Amino acid sequence: MSASLTREVIHGLPKVLLHDHLDGGVRPATVLELAAEIGHELPVTDGTVEGLAEWFRASADSGSLVRYLETFEHTVAVMQTREHLFRVAKECVLDLAADGVVYAESRYAPEQHLERGLTLEEVVEAVNAGLRAGEAEAAAAGRPVVVRSLLTAMRHAARSLEIAELAVRYRDEGVAGFDIAGAEAGFPPSRHLAAFEHLKAHNAHFTIHAGEAFGLPSIWEALQVCGADRLGHGVRVVDDIALGEGTVTDDPEAANRAAVEDPSSLRLGRLAAYVRDTRVPLEMCPHSNVQTGAAPSIAAHPITALARLRYRVTLNTDNRLMSDTSMTKEMTALVEQAGWGLDDLRWVTTNAMKSAFLPFDERLELIEGTIKPAYARAAEGFHP
Repeated sequence: MSASLTREVIHGLPKVLLHDHLDGGVRPATVLELAAEIGHELPVTDGTVEGLAEWFRASADSGSLVRYLETFEHTVAVMQTREHLFRVAKECVLDLAADGVVYAESRYAPEQHLERGLTLEEVVEAVNAGLRAGEAEAAAAGRPVVVRSLLTAMRHAARSLEIAELAVRYRDEGVAGFDIAGAEAGFPPSRHLAAFEHLKAHNAHFTIHAGEAFGLPSIWEALQVCGADRLGHGVRVVDDIALGEGTVTDDPEAANRAAVEDPSSLRLGRLAAYVRDTRVPLEMCPHSNVQTGAAPSIAAHPITALARLRYRVTLNTDNRLMSDTSMTKEMTALVEQAGWGLDDLRWVTTNAMKSAFLPFDERLELIEGTIKPAYARAAEGFHP
């Protein structure tokens, strides 16, 4: 089945995206144009879109955290006015729709867009307006897509309660939930308990970046102390899954094989079992995880073993610009390098839609009315 799944076929499949950063998906051409407009100096001097796109990709691939973080300095710099935020948000929706995405959650940190005098409220309203305009244009072009936003607070800063209050205030205007992001080590999510308590008091949804750069304590705290609905990345849950005398982390390729051939040979620790038993959604981002060193390769990415063990795995892009990726590219890589088939893609897409911060009836409508029929049609052309 996998051999028949070409990139073109995959491109035509409906996709659901839960973990995508707005400032990590700006078009290179837009960065170039807006930087020139505001006088922001870019690190590439040849003035070409291709050169700038390559700089972003190479910097993210460099293995240097300093260079990786520098890439966001340039995208955030061109997202400081209402007009620019509107444009970036609208283009985000159009790019996702062109990739076959039918539902997405785009996350950004309002506190990072105040350098030119905007208020937090004005930032949120500008992004909301851009997302709605993008949805309308995509629908008119025959590519309907629903895009909601997640408001992110930076875990090293002290505005999380303020951002949580903002997420609650705007949840009827397209803000689906809240997120905590930034360096995990040294900045535990429990520093932001007031924000999480406010969200829970108002029955609001939230996810937490956990289990990527830091290990099991990050995951445990996000779930058991903070009460997260989902885990951003969560890849390090495999540190609590035993393979022989070691863990999945020691030999992920062997773990993937074992998960396919004999899942019982993988032994789940208490936390890993809890994550699976309670169906905690894992927002996994293969290309990004390889860039940051959280996974050794696409073929050896733990997403395959976790999928075979029936975790609530979802597939995501993280930062489309920095990783030079899309949902089509993420899916194609798993098909070509990790042996995924059409059923796997349908399953992971349905997982994501089930896990979306969207009302149940709207999730069900997309699953039953869009995702299932499209995959059923695709399956008619395959003979396993």
